[in-house]
Amino acid sequence: MSPDQYCQEKCAKSGSSFYYSFLFLPPERRQAIMALYAFCREVDDVVDECSDLSLASTKLVWWRMEVQRVAEKQATHPVGLALQAVAPGINLPSEQLLEIIDGMEMDLQQSRYLDFKGLSLYCYRVASVVGLLAAEIFGYQDRQTQKYAHDLGMAFQLTNIIRDVGEDARRGRIYLPMDELKQFNVPAADILNGKYSDNFMALMQFQYERAQRYYEQAFALLPAVDRKNQRPGLIMAAIYRTLLEEIRGENFQVLHQRISLPATRKLWLAAKTWIKG
Repeated sequence: MSPDQYCQEKCAKSGSSFYYSFLFLPPERRQAIMALYAFCREVDDVVDECSDLSLASTKLVWWRMEVQRVAEKQATHPVGLALQAVAPGINLPSEQLLEIIDGMEMDLQQSRYLDFKGLSLYCYRVASVVGLLAAEIFGYQDRQTQKYAHDLGMAFQLTNIIRDVGEDARRGRIYLPMDELKQFNVPAADILNGKYSDNFMALMQFQYERAQRYYEQAFALLPAVDRKNQRPGLIMAAIYRTLLEEIRGENFQVLHQRISLPATRKLWLAAKTWIKG
C-alpha cells in the first residue's frame, strides 16, 4: 500500500464530513489534504485509543520526531511520507504541525477548561491551525483568507464539542467551560451522568449561538477572490452547520447519543455547495 493509499483509507474509514470535501479537489491538492487529515487522525487516535497516559505521551513525542524527519525528507511512517511528498508550492510549516500535536497533548494534561479563553487555545491548536494549513493547500491570494480559516476552524471545533458532549463525558472529559456551567447552574455531575434539564438546554443554546457567530464571522471574512479555491472549506461548513442545526432541532439530546448526518445527505450538501461555487 502506497503512502497516498494509506492516507485515503485512513480518511475514508474515519467517516468524517471532511472526507466529502476532498472528493472534488484536483489530485495533487486532494493528496495533500488527505495527508494532512490522516496526520490529524493519527495523533488524535493516540489520545483517544491509548489509555496509558505515559505511553500516549511517548507516542506523541515520536510524532514530533516524525514531523522533524518530514522536514528533513527522512520520514518513516506512511503519513509522514505522504506529507513529505506534498507538491512544491504548498506550504505546510513544521511549526504548525507541531502545534496540532500540542493541542492533542492538552487532552493528556487536562479534562476540564475553566473558561472560554482556555478552551479557545485548545480549539486553535486542534482546529484553527488545521484550517490555516488547509487554506494553504486549497490556495488563496488574499491574506485575509487566513482569518477566515481561523474562525471556520473554531466553528468546526465548537460544533464537535456540542455534538460530542455525551461521548466526551463517558471518557471523563468536559470541554464546556466550567464558568459557563456555573453560569447556567449545570453541575458537572449532570454532564457526566447524562442528566438533561432546562438549564442544560439553555447552556447548549448558548454554545450553539457562539458556534454560529464563528460561522458568520468566517463567511464575512472570506474574500471573493478566494471563494472558488476555498470551496472545500465551504463544503465542510455546509455539512457542519447543517449538523449543528440538526442537533438544535433535536433539543440538544447529545448526552446519550451522537447525532450525525447520513452519508447521502453529506454527499448531497457537498455537491450542492461545489456547484454553487
